[in-house]
Amino acid sequence: MSGTPVSSEQNGTSAVDASAGGVTASRGASAGGVTSARDGAATWVGVDVGTQSVRVQLLDERGRPVGSGAAPLRSRRGPGRRHEQEPADWWAATVAALAAAGGAPALRAVRALAICSTSGTILLTDPAGRALTPGVMYDDDRGAAHAERVADVGRELWAELGLRMQASWALPKLLTLLDAPPAGELRLMHSADYLASRLAGTPTATDPSHALKSGYDALRQRWPVELLERLGVPATLLPPVVAAGTPIGSVCAEAAAASGLPAGAAIVAGMTDGCAGQIAAGALAPGQGVSVLGTTLVLKGVSRELLKDPHGAVYSHRSPDGDWLPGGASNVGAGILSARFPDRDLAALDAAAAAREPAGQLVYPLTARGERFPFYDPQAEAFALGEPRDEADAFAALLQGVAFVERIGVAALAALGAPLDGPLALTGGATRSRYWCQLRADVLRRPVELPRHPEGAHGMALLAASSERSSLRATAAELLPPPTRIEPRPDGVERLAPAFDRFAAALAERGWIAPDLAAAAAHA
Repeated sequence: MSGTPVSSEQNGTSAVDASAGGVTASRGASAGGVTSARDGAATWVGVDVGTQSVRVQLLDERGRPVGSGAAPLRSRRGPGRRHEQEPADWWAATVAALAAAGGAPALRAVRALAICSTSGTILLTDPAGRALTPGVMYDDDRGAAHAERVADVGRELWAELGLRMQASWALPKLLTLLDAPPAGELRLMHSADYLASRLAGTPTATDPSHALKSGYDALRQRWPVELLERLGVPATLLPPVVAAGTPIGSVCAEAAAASGLPAGAAIVAGMTDGCAGQIAAGALAPGQGVSVLGTTLVLKGVSRELLKDPHGAVYSHRSPDGDWLPGGASNVGAGILSARFPDRDLAALDAAAAAREPAGQLVYPLTARGERFPFYDPQAEAFALGEPRDEADAFAALLQGVAFVERIGVAALAALGAPLDGPLALTGGATRSRYWCQLRADVLRRPVELPRHPEGAHGMALLAASSERSSLRATAAELLPPPTRIEPRPDGVERLAPAFDRFAAALAERGWIAPDLAAAAAHA
């Protein structure tokens, strides 16, 4: 593994290093397998509005990448966890990324595009879609003053939807914006909505995925207007909502001139970045799942019915195909490596750790207080049992600890009704470490798969293509190339099993997980 692990939102595959402030492009057969589109061939575009950059991906009718580009974004951070970006910068970066992907010559065959963005990032606009506030980012917690009231007023609905409203979610932050609102008629937008509206030249609908943290009822497929009005959110503020993958407009002449996209190309309702990554991994059928290991660990599966976690550690998005996409985000992840071993050669430590199975120490590798998944406990703190034999052993304990949490998470999803008994895709920056991927397969005692193109922009291009096909699942099956498969090593499974059993028992002893979940995970 080389360099510092990146966040799950970046997926470890960003085409731009935001710190370098550059715009990058990838085109032609020499650019990581990207091929050239044939003249007249249809293409689809995916746009991923991340934290550090906007990334775009072009796919042809066979699902092959035919161009990509990225441009950096800048954030403004303030007291506490205030985090803002300028909506105008999202547009400028999107235009720059499209230009880096080839501009008008490469984009002339685009039939449709879809956009993903960070979950819970919002702004207020006027009725024409002009931004009246900065973009309040997904991790901004200015909604803390309203979070308890939001949770209390909507308690029954949130329980029915399997949601635990949090200060960083969009609805509490919206109430903070409305404490001192801009003058005039207002409209709520999510960051993907803002870009779609700029492309269309008029405000567009949003999708259930982006609207979920704003209070949308994905079960009944409507805004809970009466509840929101009790909270002080007028119905006039709320955008229409359509299923992801539904055409919501077309590129207007002005946007075409600025972006290089052809006028009239369809704009398709997108999804949040986590869902986009799940699409890119092809994890869209019950039994399939994706584990995104970047700075933090995110596990997502598929279920026929809406799952309800009484502890609020798992919540579900609605799939365009009608299924549900339950998932949870842990606070453990690859971020612990750079925190504990700053400015070190992680690849060398990675290699040394392979000789420490199991490590002499068991670690729950939190970097700060609080855990969200596979259990919810804001007071949980890292623990270590035993002493490491040396530096390599301490590093190995962290790798193994994250893998052990991952296995508990798989068992937690299964206990709720979403067993991950089909292929489990691994994505995120940690997949750069082939050893860690192998270790995870051994701990999970099952094969894992590495998708060829796990980027969120790739997932959105697939979603755009699905608007002309029978289903998203069928589109992904048709257009995604076969992944790389990693089988568990029988000797690795045997070596690591006793350590995992002790780890699961330690969590149960602390009351973090139920004894039956510890037992189920141990026998999975």
